[in-house]
Formats: sequence, C-alpha cells, structure tokens
Amino acid sequence: MNGQRPRLLMPALVGGTVAGVLSGIPFLNCLCCLWIIGGAALAAYLLVKDSSVALTSGDGALVGAFAGIVAAVVDSLLAIPLRSMNMALTKRIFERLGEYLNEVPSQWNDWINRGTGPISITWFFVSLLISAAIFAAFGALGGVLGMALFGKKTPPTAHGAPGPPQASPPLPPQS
Repeated sequence: MNGQRPRLLMPALVGGTVAGVLSGIPFLNCLCCLWIIGGAALAAYLLVKDSSVALTSGDGALVGAFAGIVAAVVDSLLAIPLRSMNMALTKRIFERLGEYLNEVPSQWNDWINRGTGPISITWFFVSLLISAAIFAAFGALGGVLGMALFGKKTPPTAHGAPGPPQASPPLPPQS
C-alpha cells in the first residue's frame, strides 16, 4: 500500500452508525445481520472513495469489523430507551401465542415480567460484548463484499501482483 494506511475511522463511524440505528429500530431489526453487512459495505465504499491508494479485501474486512463494533454500540445504546416498547410488544406476542396454544409454559410470563424491570449493568455489557463479536464478524464479511463491489481495480503486473497500468505495445506500421 505504498506505506500509506487508509483512514478507517470516519467510514467505520458512518457505516456503523447507519447499521446500528437500522438494526436497533423495532420491526426493522428483524433484518439485523443484513443491516450490519450493508453498513460495512457502506464503510468500504466510503473508504474506497476517499482513498488515493489501491486497497485490499483485508482493508475492507478491517473497516467492516470496526463498523460492526460501532453498530453494536449504537444498537445497544438505542435499545435502552426502546426497551419498554420492545418488552410490551413481546408480551403481546406471547399473550396472542397463548390464545392459540393450549399448553404455554408458565415460565414465559415470569421471563417477560423479569424483563420489564430495571436494566442490569452487567447484562448490558455482556450483551454488548456478544453483539460486538457477532456484528464484527458480519461487518468483516460486509467489508469484503463492499471492497469487491466498490474497490478500485488495478491490473496485475508480470509477477501477478497488482501494479500500475502498463502501456500497450505500439502497433506495427501499416503498409
């Protein structure tokens, strides 16, 4: 990479924030993994757009993983104010499910009622850590895909490594 490191912070912040917000909104969060892959691909696009050097799929994986970690933080922070709404929705779903099933375990109601209490700091950080690991993996995948889609293509040199474009040989004179 000619000794220059690409600037990963801003593309990762933008892509991760978009993915985190979309995966944190109720009903849209059912496509959570797709939002993470898309946000990481956005981060790879922004990285390619602002880079003057050729980038590799490793650069895409790195910016995608960072975007996934940012998305996990945004998603976890967004879940705090939306928690009561999500728990009310979950409670309604289980109540409706109970109408159609004859034998709903009584532990479901206990589990739902426990979830409506105060937020545990320990549980918040454990879930953030798990989300960060999963989102980073999906983000790396999205970054590699984004780099494959948006990366600047450089033709290979004689040794097979990417290099600057070569001039074509001159045409023979026409007689």
